Formats: sequence, C-alpha cells, structure tokens
Amino acid sequence: MNRIDPQKYVEVIQTALEKYVPEKKLPQSNLFQAMRYSLLAGGKRIRPILVLEFCGDCGGDQESALPFACAVEMIHTYSLIHDDLPCMDNDATRRGHPSNHIVFGEAQAMLAGDALQAMAFETMLSPDSIAAVGARRAAAATGILAKAAGAYGMAGGQMIDLQSEGKRISADTLIQMDECKTGALICAACQMGCVLAGAEEQKLHAAEKYAKAIGLAFQITDDILDVEGEQSLLGKPVGSDLENGKSTYVTTLGMEKARLLVKELTGEAVSAIECFGTGGEYLRSFAVQLSSRKN
Repeated sequence: MNRIDPQKYVEVIQTALEKYVPEKKLPQSNLFQAMRYSLLAGGKRIRPILVLEFCGDCGGDQESALPFACAVEMIHTYSLIHDDLPCMDNDATRRGHPSNHIVFGEAQAMLAGDALQAMAFETMLSPDSIAAVGARRAAAATGILAKAAGAYGMAGGQMIDLQSEGKRISADTLIQMDECKTGALICAACQMGCVLAGAEEQKLHAAEKYAKAIGLAFQITDDILDVEGEQSLLGKPVGSDLENGKSTYVTTLGMEKARLLVKELTGEAVSAIECFGTGGEYLRSFAVQLSSRKN
C-alpha cells in the first residue's frame, strides 16, 4: 500500500477537508461559511493524523482512510465551536482568532457545529467511503466514533466538566472526565485506523493503550499550559480554567506531580506499541512531541 509522507499529513488533511465545505452560492451559504471558518482554521490535526498513521502501520490504505480521518476532525471541530459558546466555556478566542460565535453569532455557531457533526457521519457512510474500505469496516469505524462523541464519551465528559465547575473534585473524577471529554476521541481515532486496516486484536489493544496514555498526557499538558503557557502560542486566553473555577491536574496534583505524570504517561504510550516494531517509530516520536508541546 502507498503511504502518505508523514511530513505532508497536515497538508493532505487540509486539502481533503476543503472539499467537504465548498464555497457555493446556496440559500444556506452562511452556514457553510461558519463551518469553513472553524474547520479550516488550522490546528495540529492530531486526531486525523492518528487515524492515518495507525491505518498505515497496520498495513491499510491511507487514502481510503482519509474520509474517516476528516470525519474525526469534523467531530472535534464541532465540539470546539460548542465549547466556546457563552452557555459552555464562554471563550472569545480559538486558535488565535475570534471564536465562531463571536464572528457569526451564537445561533449560527450552534448550527455550524450541528452541521459538522452530521457531516462527519455522512462522510463516513457515503457510497464512496463504503466502497473504499468495505461495509463492515466502515460500519465498525463509524460506530467507534459515534460512541466516542456521545454520552459515554465527549458529551458525557463535558457534562462532568459542567457539573464540576466551582468545585474541588478528586483526581479520579478528573481522570474520568478527561478520559471521556478528551481521551475518547483520541482513542477512537487510533482504533478507527486499526479497524479500517483490518488489524489483528493485538494491535487494536495496543492502539487503545497508546491512545489512553497520550490522551491523558495531552490534557494534563493543556492544564500546565493554561497556567504557564504563552497566549500568543496557545491562540486562546491563559488562565481561563482558574477564572472559571475548574479543577485541573495542576490544582489537584500540583505542578511538579503533573509534569511527572505527563512523563510517565508518555513512557507508557511508547511501550504500548512495541508490537508495531519499527513501523511504530512515527507514533513513538509523536507521543514525545505532544508531551513537550507549547501550544
């Protein structure tokens, strides 16, 4: 199978995403404009990269997996649009630009998020996507993403987050929240890549362990950056968690323990994919890179 050059992952994903939100003269063109604004605003594209890399490392066709990788990014983007709304986190900045609702208004931002969520499933279950990977694999990957986005995953984690505002919560509750809110979608991306390639159970379990470790490390790093990061690099306000009265790993564990936990989790992620051999080299370096990020 032909592999996509990892150095071109972001470029390839961006080009693919642009096809799903075209600039056309339609009665609902304003909706597409709001969808494009957030979906094409850049970002690290961590989740779609994980879909592609795990698919490739399991011997699958990365081109066939690309629509599914885009679908994960659509779900992620919809969640960011809704998270920024005044009824949720009330953040005015995202990725260095005004949040969607600041530009388009709350109603249009909500609809843009809704439309991106629906588009993700439309993309994965299109005739072309099904023909490329087969109905069984397409259905399995779609089911994984649906669960990760719902009450047992991202939406459920956000609910725990809302319930926890202004309260001191335990480290266990914090981990449970973040495994749902942040980790579920990262875990889904890794598992989807394996499923789309028809990987054996050993690699599927390894992908899950890897994903859980980097997902939690990612969130802890976010909490650290919210305290000592640079707003110009983060593209969003620093200190918003403290301002909103949220419990974080820094407030719960302290900065030193939080840093140590990121290091331990990164080591766990690297060890988890030993069964991939040299084929997992990119994933190993990816985990280390995420643990030392500045944005």
